Amino acid sequence: MKRFNISPGNAEQSEFDLPLLWTIMTLLAFGMVMVYSASIASAEADRHLGFRSTYFFFRQSLYVGVALLAGWAAFQVPLERWKRYALPLFGVGALGLLLVLVPGLGKEVNGSRRWLSFLGFNVQPSEFMKFFVLVYAADYTARKAAVMHDLKKVFLPMLIVMFLVGLLLLKEPDFGAFVVMIGVAGAILFLGGFDGKWFVFLMVLLAIAFALLIVLSPYRFNRLIWFWNPWADPFGKGYQLTHALIAFGHGGLWGLGLGASVEKQLYLPEAHTDFLMAVIAEELGFLGVLVTLGLFSFLIARSFAIGRRAASMERYFEALLAQGVGVWFALQSLVNMGVNMGLLPTKGLTLPLLSYGGSGIVANVVTLAVLLRIDYETRQKMMRRGGHR
Repeated sequence: MKRFNISPGNAEQSEFDLPLLWTIMTLLAFGMVMVYSASIASAEADRHLGFRSTYFFFRQSLYVGVALLAGWAAFQVPLERWKRYALPLFGVGALGLLLVLVPGLGKEVNGSRRWLSFLGFNVQPSEFMKFFVLVYAADYTARKAAVMHDLKKVFLPMLIVMFLVGLLLLKEPDFGAFVVMIGVAGAILFLGGFDGKWFVFLMVLLAIAFALLIVLSPYRFNRLIWFWNPWADPFGKGYQLTHALIAFGHGGLWGLGLGASVEKQLYLPEAHTDFLMAVIAEELGFLGVLVTLGLFSFLIARSFAIGRRAASMERYFEALLAQGVGVWFALQSLVNMGVNMGLLPTKGLTLPLLSYGGSGIVANVVTLAVLLRIDYETRQKMMRRGGHR
């Protein structure tokens, strides 16, 4: 575990990381406000939704409520149990990815088969699989600590497992989720002490593999072409990105004001899901974007700090899990923001804790509840040892 900084510092007197908890709650509340603002026009114009302007807001409120209950339940589970059931959880997640591909079970939306319908709600297994991959990779790396230098014993088994998961995800297709899972699993191996030279070499090979996946897939390759110059076809392939960029331009420094977005008036597709950041930029301006970045940066920094403290107490599974949470939220939020700003090709990745969607919100909150549990257990152990911050 050589890459952890194991300077413990002093333990907070509180049993919980209250600043982190308030940051999570702030992001959830902010997300509800922005989802409502971004979805009013599209909900009012849709007869299938009963022309109800509050349709997405009420559903998002329900999702957040369920997520908080699920997070509370997840917080009650000791980390030892998460570790013990890492492999079965991974198996349940893989089964979910398989079920969405079964005709009659999986629901297809916009050409992708990623959802299972349950009691009128759509469940997206890949969102929960991100968490299961995180737990599995942390447990796997902690168990392999003594042989982290061995390519055959460490990397190849993980490669085979992630290859099988990747096949299922690409079959849906859900390339964005695949990128996040590979990034999280690779980062956990590196943080756990996997040889740096091998890691760089394998990352280069992985980049080549991703490039081939894009070049050999016509629809991914077309997305890449239109990403370079969306203005070449602003009413066709480049429509979504050009309107996202217009939203950023409209917002300027201070924004047009909450609720005043022009692009959400049926111009920008998926304004309340994948492109929520563009609406934030238009309504709240550069300042709103900075505040959002600041909240995510604090959450990610706390994840790594919690991981370092856990490592200082020789809780290596918990340390890897905590820092893996930071990698996940950093990677997914950066990809989403990069897509919104035209820095990355369009991918179906939502903005964690903010974008509309039940599966994503529940998976995010459960993951952060486990992060809070890691911090709680570490503080309890430090207090028993007489540690002080």
